[in-house]
Amino acid sequence: MARNDQLASYPSLGHRCVIITGGATGIGRAMVEAFVDQGAKVAFLDRDMESGAALAAELGSGVHFLACDVSDAAALKTAILDAIGLLGGLQVLIANAANDTRHGLDDLTPELWDDCLAVNLKHQFFAAQTAYPAIEAAGGGSIICLGSISWLNNTTGMIGYTTAKAGIHGLVRTLARLLGPKNIRVNALLPGWTMTARQLSHWVDDEAHREIDRAQCLPRRVMPDDIARMALFLASDDSAMCTQQTFVVDGGWV
Repeated sequence: MARNDQLASYPSLGHRCVIITGGATGIGRAMVEAFVDQGAKVAFLDRDMESGAALAAELGSGVHFLACDVSDAAALKTAILDAIGLLGGLQVLIANAANDTRHGLDDLTPELWDDCLAVNLKHQFFAAQTAYPAIEAAGGGSIICLGSISWLNNTTGMIGYTTAKAGIHGLVRTLARLLGPKNIRVNALLPGWTMTARQLSHWVDDEAHREIDRAQCLPRRVMPDDIARMALFLASDDSAMCTQQTFVVDGGWV
């Protein structure tokens, strides 16, 4: 994210240690760039080795990339612990990695169902389970779980994904209650239809733009930077009393 002097700067994020899953491309990449721009120390995980390595090289020595398939719980735990070691601690975890590949009702096999839940829901729990002791040791911090408006606006073309994203809300409410006494805040961040390179190349066509125009209150498009800016707020001390909540950035769709 290029610095814009008209947007907020968060002094509390300077030197804060941040881990972001799925940080090589799309919304995750925008978050990595945004936190680096705020002076945070960032480690990010992704299975896209080429994009991850390129982003880390572009951003410099203060950023750490760890190749990891987050749907593999054992590999995820190892990567997060390694990242904490590289950063020297942890105050912020953003569970962002997801896969919204479209699938129909009759195409959903047990194997695909398990895959959908593994990347879109299971990884968020096991990332938090692994990370929270380090956040507690740092005196507290913030866990941000990326959801989606897709289960709220009657999207039907990816039922495994929408089911997983709906489950995040139960997870967030439970984790917020469990981790609150440790001074750890847990919130859900729900993007609308965000114009990432993946969305634009796979699914955003003329009909999609017409649908967005009909559904959103605002006429512009939701961009990755819009989601990253909300993540900055939820990670910063400015949101010190925000927990167990859902923050929607969708241009007024739901």
